[in-house]
Amino acid sequence: MSATVTSSHPPHLDSSHLTWAGILRLGLVQTSLGAIVVLMTAAINRVMVVELALPAVIPGLLVALFHGVQVMRPAWGHKSDVAGRRTPWIVGGMAALAIGGVLAAAGAALAGTDRAQGLAVAALGFLLVGCGAGAAGTNVLATLAARVAPQRRAAAATLVWVMMIVGFAVTAPLAGHFLDPYSGARLIAVTSVVCASAFVIASLAVFGVEANSVAKPAHERRSASFRDAFREVWAEPAARRFTVFIFVSMLAYSAQELLVEPFAGLAFGMPPGVTTKLAGLQHGGVLLGMITVAIGASAIGGPRLGNLKLWIIGGCLFAAAALVAVAAAGLLSGQPGALRAAIFALGVGDGIYAASAIGAMMGLASRGAEQREGVRMGLWGAAQALALGAGGLIGAALVDLSRWALGSALSAYAAVFVIEAIAFVAAALLATRIEREATKPQAQTVEFGSAPTGA
Repeated sequence: MSATVTSSHPPHLDSSHLTWAGILRLGLVQTSLGAIVVLMTAAINRVMVVELALPAVIPGLLVALFHGVQVMRPAWGHKSDVAGRRTPWIVGGMAALAIGGVLAAAGAALAGTDRAQGLAVAALGFLLVGCGAGAAGTNVLATLAARVAPQRRAAAATLVWVMMIVGFAVTAPLAGHFLDPYSGARLIAVTSVVCASAFVIASLAVFGVEANSVAKPAHERRSASFRDAFREVWAEPAARRFTVFIFVSMLAYSAQELLVEPFAGLAFGMPPGVTTKLAGLQHGGVLLGMITVAIGASAIGGPRLGNLKLWIIGGCLFAAAALVAVAAAGLLSGQPGALRAAIFALGVGDGIYAASAIGAMMGLASRGAEQREGVRMGLWGAAQALALGAGGLIGAALVDLSRWALGSALSAYAAVFVIEAIAFVAAALLATRIEREATKPQAQTVEFGSAPTGA
């Protein structure tokens, strides 16, 4: 009769676990994805507002379309769960993303001579970009969830997120350089080069990643309809709680993005060039926060530092305190240095929250009913997309409402920062209910008389 004991040592890696090279290759997919998406939200957005003199609400609606179509993420994840392979969905998603990017650029160029036809083409492009980003992104994360060893999840989450940011950071200035002087033909050419390069890099990166995965034969796979699979996942308390947590926390995370720079301009009279640098300062804090999680949870680990739930709660509370400090710096201190320190701290809190939440997401996605990683990742990705789409709009609307109620723009922004801080505190409270076993490295289970997995 075998007995079961628990060891505090991290589990051994087996052939189905991704190596760091495999994780890096999936990170390249995220880099490629980010390179295309940043053209939509930055370059094409600017062209529509500045060069074409369109109302800002038009690119805003196109970006909302990009986020809104991603409610289909659970369905795309379910398709790959049933097929037993995720590579075709990643490559297919990147193809849709690349084609959509070129169409969006072509639509923007065409809108210079034919508004209605150009915007219709651009809308189709943004729709394809949303579909492609949802299909590829969901299945990259589902692959990581299924095949990254538990003790590596925090570091892997940091790596793929940072690599997506690299896609933003490298593409935006390069594209801006080659778009000058602007013309519709130049916009199409630059976007086409970026999209084609991103597709080729992503396709080469993902080739063979699933070669060592342990997939069940077709007759053993769970082939329930999407509706049944979704109901099965939604019936899991941990999945439901995590969905609500992701939505609330991402609302707080995204609402701040459109408010920091205007607040700095109002509170300290900073010119646009100076307030833009604040965004770089905040992103530096995000990177530091993510690296802190990667080192603390993965490299050091242990029963406390390895528990990602504690990092999530800490990140949310740290970001909440920083938001209050941002409001106080503008209203009370009058010192630009205090504002910069508060914004950097906000970035650190955001980074800690983001990296630990993605790591916890990987752990939860591989639990519950088998072969539902795609549905779970899709569900949480849809919640994130909806929150991102709504966060900026809600934040801006709250500022306008507070400005009317308080009679002061400065007080209005400060009040909304405090409201966002309260949302982060609410997210921290929700995080306390995340299943504990899914947010810390798993203990190794060994049966007497048998070797540990992968030995």
